[in-house]
Amino acid sequence: MKTRSWWLLALSLWAVCTVSAQPYPNKPIKFVVGYPPGGSGDFVTRTVGEAIAAELGQSAVIDNRPGAAGNLASELVNKSPADGYTLLVASNPYINKALYKKLNYDIEKDFQPITLLGNGPMVIAVNSSLPVNNIKELIAYAKKNPDKLNFGSSGNGSAPHLAGILFNSLAGTDMLHIPFKGGAPAVQSLIAGDTQVIFGTSPVVLPQVRGGRVRPLAITTQERSDAIPNIMGMKEAGLAEYNISFSFGLYAPMKTPPDDLKKIFDAAVKVLKRQDIREKLATQGMDPMPNNSPNEFRLQNQREAPLWSKLIEASGAKVD
Repeated sequence: MKTRSWWLLALSLWAVCTVSAQPYPNKPIKFVVGYPPGGSGDFVTRTVGEAIAAELGQSAVIDNRPGAAGNLASELVNKSPADGYTLLVASNPYINKALYKKLNYDIEKDFQPITLLGNGPMVIAVNSSLPVNNIKELIAYAKKNPDKLNFGSSGNGSAPHLAGILFNSLAGTDMLHIPFKGGAPAVQSLIAGDTQVIFGTSPVVLPQVRGGRVRPLAITTQERSDAIPNIMGMKEAGLAEYNISFSFGLYAPMKTPPDDLKKIFDAAVKVLKRQDIREKLATQGMDPMPNNSPNEFRLQNQREAPLWSKLIEASGAKVD
């Protein structure tokens, strides 16, 4: 009887060692995203994450952890083993670094950027009754009617909020910011006429544009987007120096093995070049933007950091 028990124990240990010795990946990969189901972040995570996992021969587990502007998701991934099986989908981490006085993680020491997944312009739209049809008319109307225009966004410190702050700064306008708890209530306020202007992500604004309920003026990037070809960019609209967008990137815990990171990076780049993935992201007004290397992605985030910090300081948005 004892001999049989020893054999069973030895067999179990052999099985464990065999599994652990298998090359990465040999089990499902979890993608943690700090946004609720149904939004752009969730859509990008499911679309790209599931394709990356499949490219690596595994299934994907999508873990939505909304709250604290994505910090809950970041904290979860930071506390996870650095083994390549728990990855984070998030916006530029320097936004939260500027927004929060204290974070329970260090964006530079605790996370390894892998690649940008998708980048998308926001849409500037107005209530249909507002007598403006383009950006130049909006600027002129705002200057002629000070204190009469409000712009809505998905919340303090959000990319749409900061897009509005940048617009005020460059256009010399003084539209008042009205924050909402999400893009959906912000656009409903615009339709109702409680706010007159919105800076919003395309999945929130474009359905209302197509339905004729709001009037689009421009997207927030300098050039037109392949994903939103029918709305002009800011160069064409007459405010050439204006350029801002929202994005989602892929991150791993810092000590993830380099060989595993390379496999994830290579799979992500291959997936983001596929036409079917490009078409799916386009439905959310986003363009796939794979980097040439993880280090390039890190440097890209760092280059954008001063802009986010400046805009958050100008907005007065701070979270304790």
